[in-house]
Formats: sequence, structure tokens, C-alpha cells
Amino acid sequence: MTELQRLREAFRSALDLPADEPVDELRYQDNEKWDSLAHMSLVAAVEDEFSVMIDTDDVINMSSFAEAVRILGKYGVDVK
Repeated sequence: MTELQRLREAFRSALDLPADEPVDELRYQDNEKWDSLAHMSLVAAVEDEFSVMIDTDDVINMSSFAEAVRILGKYGVDVK
């Protein structure tokens, strides 16, 4: 499984989305399931999946799937 697939699965799992739900264009609060509580679950899922500790500024800035890809790059995870 690629890092991109792993990130997609982390999003689907944390946000309780169907396995076939597209997430690449997902943005914070575009989906009713991605609220502030789900956001913290998502951050925890991403940290666990990629063994990183995301700092507070990046937690706040993780407002979309694309932004999560960019943020993970800062922590040495090449999501492609």
C-alpha cells in the first residue's frame, strides 16, 4: 500500500467514511462528519499511521486532504 493509499484510509477511518468515498478533494467542514472533534481523531489517526508527531500549527492548518499531504512532507513522509 502506498503512502497516498494509507493517508486515504486514515481519512476514511477517522471520519467514518465508506471505503469507496473519494477523499482527495475533501476539505474541513465540507463533509458533515469532519467537525472539530473528528479533526482531532483524524490528526491522531494520521500520526499513528505515519509515526509522526504533528505540531500545533500544523494541526490547525490541516484543513484539507491536500494540506495533509503537504504537512506530512514536512515530517519526511513522501505521499505520492
